[in-house]
Amino acid sequence: MDHPIIVVSPWLMLPFAALLAAIATMPFIAGDWWHKHYKWVAIVLGAGVAGWYFAGLQAQHRVWETLHEYVGFFAIMLALYTVSGGIHITIKGRSTPNENLAFLIAGAVIANLVGTTGASMLLIRPYLRNNRYRVSAYHVVFFILIVSNVGGALTPIGDPPLFLGYLRGIPFFWITEHSVLPWLVAVVLLLGIFYWIDRRNFRRMPERLQHQVIAEGEKTIITGGHNVVWLAVVIGAVFIQNPPFLREGVMLAAAAACYFTTKREIYLSNKFTFGPVQEVGYLFIGIFLTMMPALDWLAANARTIGADSPQTLYWATGILSAVLDNAPTYLTFLAASMGAAGMGIGNRADVLSFLGTHEAQVVAISVAAVFFGAMTYIGNGPNFMVKSIAQHSGVQMPGFFGYIGKFTLPILVPILLIVWILFFL
Repeated sequence: MDHPIIVVSPWLMLPFAALLAAIATMPFIAGDWWHKHYKWVAIVLGAGVAGWYFAGLQAQHRVWETLHEYVGFFAIMLALYTVSGGIHITIKGRSTPNENLAFLIAGAVIANLVGTTGASMLLIRPYLRNNRYRVSAYHVVFFILIVSNVGGALTPIGDPPLFLGYLRGIPFFWITEHSVLPWLVAVVLLLGIFYWIDRRNFRRMPERLQHQVIAEGEKTIITGGHNVVWLAVVIGAVFIQNPPFLREGVMLAAAAACYFTTKREIYLSNKFTFGPVQEVGYLFIGIFLTMMPALDWLAANARTIGADSPQTLYWATGILSAVLDNAPTYLTFLAASMGAAGMGIGNRADVLSFLGTHEAQVVAISVAAVFFGAMTYIGNGPNFMVKSIAQHSGVQMPGFFGYIGKFTLPILVPILLIVWILFFL
């Protein structure tokens, strides 16, 4: 159901800015304190904004809608995290640049079949184990860029924004047909840069370790393979639309069934704990609630700021998807674009008509929402989880600003610029 636009003061966006600033700086300023109290910071800031929506704006429906979206977000995160943790993949092979390249190519394809979250949770642990001799932060960052984000741009299952578009009436394979070239350009460029860096890293290894890696026989062993059935249940539940919360209930039931029927040895082999998903859960409830004013202000002002052309929509959707959840950002700009054309996003006939007359705008919004989600750790849910899993495995990951300064600005942004020039300028 579509509700009237909520007019909010820009000052109400301060809690969101404060939470982002805390996530970015507190691990360095007061790491021990932040690790103990981050959940309360997120909850208090989120509750404060929600309280104002209830008491000050009389917009209770907005809070309930946001909480519903959060439950859906967290349910699929928890379910995929739990089920993938019950599948142990041992790759006794070569972590050479060629094998790593093949692994990331497979991950980019798989992301469209089981979603970026599913692919990330299923593949990150064997990827880290396979690179145990020389794993570095760049291995994890390129995994985030390719598998956790850009790779999932081809199907509605791939990334949450595209699934929301599918629920609104965009045909399932429409996005595949119209995004394949931008996807191919971005993935190939990212893989090429990764391969160049990985070859240099490999050549700097002592010759003894190089020979050890090359001499290893290739063998893949999968235990807990029966949990693929539960993984299929979770993915299938994505398509359940009614009644409310049935989709989330099925996902969580599948996760519980997997967890209690899987041998403990498999979870121990994966060094499985609920720590990473707990951190994501607390931080993102704060993010979902505090970003409501930012999204509502954007919805009220999108046309005023000129977000009505593919060129503008690509950057506007993308930049905000980097710091806001990319799913509601996608819907906000799609709704604003359709509104400018005199159409409503709640009308499926209007959606199909808009696709026929404003194809480039929808593609720009879709591609940007997925690609720019890789810009920060909070741009897309799997990013934070992959980072947390890598850190639990002993990888020294860059902080919030380090990730942006060392990787996304010099590597991802030029690729995003190339995609813009080739397809949306």
